[in-house]
Amino acid sequence: MPPIVHHEAYVARDLPATHRFPMGKFRAVAERLVADDVVAEWTDFARPVAAPARWLELAHDAAYVDAVLNGRVEDAVARRIGFPMTEPVALRSRCAVAGTVLAARLALEHGAACNTAGGSHHADRTGGAGFCVFNDVGVAANLLLAEGHIRRALVIDLDVHQGDGTARIFAHDPRVFTLSVHCETNWPRRKAVSDMDVGLPPGTDDAAYLAAVRAAVDDALEAARPDLVFYNAGVDPHRDDRLGLLDLTDEGLAAREALVVETVMRRGVPLVGVLGGGYSRDLDALAGRHALLHKAVKAGLRAYA
Repeated sequence: MPPIVHHEAYVARDLPATHRFPMGKFRAVAERLVADDVVAEWTDFARPVAAPARWLELAHDAAYVDAVLNGRVEDAVARRIGFPMTEPVALRSRCAVAGTVLAARLALEHGAACNTAGGSHHADRTGGAGFCVFNDVGVAANLLLAEGHIRRALVIDLDVHQGDGTARIFAHDPRVFTLSVHCETNWPRRKAVSDMDVGLPPGTDDAAYLAAVRAAVDDALEAARPDLVFYNAGVDPHRDDRLGLLDLTDEGLAAREALVVETVMRRGVPLVGVLGGGYSRDLDALAGRHALLHKAVKAGLRAYA
């Protein structure tokens, strides 16, 4: 069984069911993992403790962190994030960050681990955006670097939207290599500059997408020589996603997860999987797509551990 991190606070229960962001997917993913025997019992999930301010300040301005933790986020900032900045939303964000930190520690120990949340890649040092309050990968990579557990990291971001916040956080840090494969015409309109950006045209199908991902991941691994890989496995490139413009099928997503996991793990590099975007109203279908990551990691651990 792969180490998988989950916390009930990943679902901020005060968010209306009609909200554009499908908050219930985090519970649905955990339920799917138990139902499909990826995780044997609910008690087998690793459970994080909410991230403290000192962790969050490794990737974000202290004033912004203080505003979120103490309920003083300005309305304009909350609108840019897309959430009402309530106490449950703040707790959810802190727990998601801590979940990625815990998954990273478990990956260094076991070879791979996953969070059932995370991938909040639009948040940068100045603040949040696009349903992202804190950048969990940004915090986790900075924390493990500061603690001396790793010297170099690679972020593989395959969400349909560019990982602009992550790119900005690490723009001047040669220890962290950022790769983003995304739909070029999708949000954000103003792109950041990652170490490697692959912008794909709308309608890109399974075959063309997988070819681009394979080449980009191989090149990024060669350039980064990482001690740890963070993989943002957003499923919004799916053809049925409300906020994506690409044309991937369920089979294409499954092939993508297998490709990334196998390419990284056969090199002996620990892998941290985070959920990323996915915006279908059909929570059962959405949970099934997200669970493909965890299933691929389980298979990878069997093959390469």
